[in-house]
Amino acid sequence: MAGKVYLVGAGPGDARLITLKGLDCLEKGDVIVYDRLANPSLLKRTKPGAEKIYVGKRTDRHTMKQEHINQLLVDLALEGKTVVRLKGGDPTIFGRVGEEAELLRKHGIPYEIVPGITAAISVPAYAGIPVTHRDMASSVSIITGHESPDKLDQSINWEKVTNATGTLVFMMGVANIGHISRQLIHYGRPPETPVALIRWGTRAEQETLIGTLADIERKVREADFKPPAVTVVGEVVSQREQLKWAESLPLFGKRILVTRSRSQASELVRGIEELGGEPYEFPVIDIVMPEGRELADTDEALAQLERYDWVFFTSVNGVEYFFSHLERLGKDVRGLHKARIAAVGPATQAALRQRGIAAEGLPGKFQAEGLMDTYGSELQPGQHVLLPRGDLARAWLPAALRERGLTVTDAVMYRTVPAGEADDELLKMLEKGRIHAVTFTSSSTVTNLLAALSAMGVVDPAAALRGTEIACIGPVTANTAKEAGLNVSILAEEATIDSLLQSLCAWKERSAPAE
Repeated sequence: MAGKVYLVGAGPGDARLITLKGLDCLEKGDVIVYDRLANPSLLKRTKPGAEKIYVGKRTDRHTMKQEHINQLLVDLALEGKTVVRLKGGDPTIFGRVGEEAELLRKHGIPYEIVPGITAAISVPAYAGIPVTHRDMASSVSIITGHESPDKLDQSINWEKVTNATGTLVFMMGVANIGHISRQLIHYGRPPETPVALIRWGTRAEQETLIGTLADIERKVREADFKPPAVTVVGEVVSQREQLKWAESLPLFGKRILVTRSRSQASELVRGIEELGGEPYEFPVIDIVMPEGRELADTDEALAQLERYDWVFFTSVNGVEYFFSHLERLGKDVRGLHKARIAAVGPATQAALRQRGIAAEGLPGKFQAEGLMDTYGSELQPGQHVLLPRGDLARAWLPAALRERGLTVTDAVMYRTVPAGEADDELLKMLEKGRIHAVTFTSSSTVTNLLAALSAMGVVDPAAALRGTEIACIGPVTANTAKEAGLNVSILAEEATIDSLLQSLCAWKERSAPAE
């Protein structure tokens, strides 16, 4: 029985601009056939084991000819697979979807066309250029600019196109910008007509070049402006100075590697996106339940909640897994009726508050050392302390408590295990300097990223990261990074995601060229 093919528009580049239906298709596909303009982050949204086949095209090189792509979709579907053909932008706007769909229909293979947000409209919008405007342009034409000048002249009726609409949008026309400009001037557009070229719109590499029909070819040559780009011709280009918004965001133009576990990364990823940066997720750790003897020890520690005088939570994970264990054991927090509960850091405190516990917080820096500074005079010999922590937690705190004569139960609530599948796209971006900063939120993210890079064949992982800024959430993580040979240039003032984001913004501001 034949499978099904989904011809999906991936949007213009920003991974968040794919439609909900497109994402749904991506998550159920057995095979993803994708092109150059689809954001590689989208490939991380596929189901486990999904096959990925690259068929991207460039001006000077085609990985696979179109007729071979058409046949590939047929062959995969005839094997009974669910196939997602992932295309940049919208598949019906110069995406050759008609040819693919026609061959599928001839073979009786069911298919769906899933529209995407076209780059013709969205890329100018990200540059602050609306393609229509009440006072400037009431209509827009979308025109191919990709063919050779001779073919363009055969496919475009320049006399009619030049003045048919207020705004003209040429797709992939950088190489032919001189010919396009001359033809438009020849057929009636004033030489002073504004022109904008937007390269890699909606991505971290977004770059905009402004000129006129008279001088844009020279400016492209002088700037060595390369494709892929969208060209906008018309008075609407003048709106850019008032409406450009993406470039004003604090992290615009920066691609930031997020190494946290996928279950933890959402807050950091969302923060980077809201600040205009482009997060690239490569989780190098996973958080799991303890097993065997370790789990038995945890159960024993939680079987005697009423004996504890203190409970010190040092992380959000510690809070979440503590309550997961209580639920698994059929217990609740009332067993801690005599204990004082303290939290390291506002995020940990907030996680407890969500569970109905108003924990005592720490002033100043959010490290375990702060517990001793804050409660040192109240910690008495013979008191019992529960530390619900991970298996990689530092030994400093239980040792310091025991030195004061307290009885410490250091209970492992969760384990941190290595993650990180092979990611060729990440290696390419590191090699080409397209990862601008790497974030580390724990010592384990440092060691496991270096190990993951080594497993992918990188001979000197630390050297591979020297072209990027290294951002750490706290001094302990920073020390681990430095000991591994990394140059830590960004350090959060407080051990929180908000503080890490603020430090990234401050770095971006420092590195911005003077105007």
